[in-house]
Amino acid sequence: MWRIEHSFGRARADARPEEDTRVRIFVILSLFSFVFVCLALGAANAALLAPKGGVGSISHPNAVSRADVVDRNGALLATNIVHYGLYIDPSEVWDRQAAAAQIKRVLPRVSISRLNRVLSGERRLIVMPGLTPGEKAAVHGLALGGVSFEPEDRRVYPLGDSATHLLGAADTGGQGISGAELAFDAAIRAAGARGESFPLSIDLRVQGVLENELALAVAESQAKGAVGIIADVQTGEILGMASWPTGDPLNRATSAHYEMGSVFKTFTVAAGLDTGRADMNTLFDASQAFMIGNRRITDFHATNQVLTLEEVYLHSSNIGTSRLAVEMGPTTMRDYFTRFGLMDAAPIELHESARPRRPTKWDDSTLASLSFGYGIMITPLQMSAAMGALTNGGRFIPLTLRKGGLPNAEARQVVSPETSLTLLDLLRRNVVRGSGGRAEAPGLRVGGKTGSANKLVNGRYDPTHAVGTFAAVFPADGPVNARRYSILILIDEPGTYPRTGGFVAAPAVGRIADRIAPFLGVERRADQYRTALGEKIPAFEDVEGDGR
Repeated sequence: MWRIEHSFGRARADARPEEDTRVRIFVILSLFSFVFVCLALGAANAALLAPKGGVGSISHPNAVSRADVVDRNGALLATNIVHYGLYIDPSEVWDRQAAAAQIKRVLPRVSISRLNRVLSGERRLIVMPGLTPGEKAAVHGLALGGVSFEPEDRRVYPLGDSATHLLGAADTGGQGISGAELAFDAAIRAAGARGESFPLSIDLRVQGVLENELALAVAESQAKGAVGIIADVQTGEILGMASWPTGDPLNRATSAHYEMGSVFKTFTVAAGLDTGRADMNTLFDASQAFMIGNRRITDFHATNQVLTLEEVYLHSSNIGTSRLAVEMGPTTMRDYFTRFGLMDAAPIELHESARPRRPTKWDDSTLASLSFGYGIMITPLQMSAAMGALTNGGRFIPLTLRKGGLPNAEARQVVSPETSLTLLDLLRRNVVRGSGGRAEAPGLRVGGKTGSANKLVNGRYDPTHAVGTFAAVFPADGPVNARRYSILILIDEPGTYPRTGGFVAAPAVGRIADRIAPFLGVERRADQYRTALGEKIPAFEDVEGDGR
């Protein structure tokens, strides 16, 4: 720089004054060229290489950046679409009455009272948020003075009510307020900043089948409500979750509590097998009622005979499971109920997951009730997680909506692999020979247990207000670490009769398994159980609903 500044003096001394001008022009030209090259490179980078939704892409300070939410296969579940807020400055409106009439004509859903209130004011205010591009164009086409628009980044769900309880919602400020939108709020924002989508564990094809069949089951049973959950028992991934009616803000899968009846016999039998207190050939006297003090426990369509543990399960004997529970005692029963996750809220990312309503005392009468699904109210999510633990080798794995499973999830061994295999066999036998025959799906080896319970109404159990449940797994054969899926269907207050799980819930399970098997890669093949065990017991039907 010193040399450049003194170039004029040197040029005069050397009798070459023209070089002073050349040097200065060259310096200025080089400086400006460098600046413009830098600006051009920055503009090109911003236009071509900046990530979608990243820094520099937001055109308005009120816009937000949330990633698209997609299913495990990339199908779109939630996205952002630019909408517009309609603003009016009344001081710039020539004829306020005419302006109100014209705006109402092209924008019928605008509140006329709000519109008139803004027009009669003295300052610029918002009239209506959330205008679509088409609505904005219609109002803009009126060419009214004082009307302006501001962009808003709005969250939309292109599939309407599908998966609505699972997805939840985000508010107008871009903050997740329920469901997956709230549970993964930070992760969804981070993915948006990177220009990526955020995948959930659900499979939209499975979700569609579940919703379709759940609605059909509700129509067939004239029910008040229903829940459906489909999960991968080896990873804990939720593949489908539905709560009916879809317009009800309550997510029955996560937040509603139910006494679920005889599906709990699965847990009682599992505890007996795992502790060694019983095996499949252990005998239980069901020839007469089981008396606990003044309480008399009976079986519906009683066999009036001594039953093996297998027969207790297939005949859904309240007497048999009550005797087993009382024999094991409160410490063992409480321990296994805790292991199965029945004493705490289901571990999942959703904030709506509710804690169960647990018994306060564990005397013999309570143990008997617990053995066949009374005296404790749990959520469907808890049941789904517990059934997964009993059918995947005995490992309790937290449920998750993350694709690929919960990172660093620690599986707890709650029963032995041998107990898990025995239960898989027993669940399959219950579909072939017991109360779950209506859940059969040809070649898919469905196993499961029915459950029915009457609801407490005005302090009394009312048989006209019932819950019918079927907790299933398929395929129920093969090694404990085989790929396997659980299906839970709960029908809340069916209006038809019988109201039991085998009639109102089991058929939906069979249809769902039949339809989703191709999506999940489950092959149909010959079933050893069907040929070895023969036909379903003709005299037995699922009528175990009221076990008090």
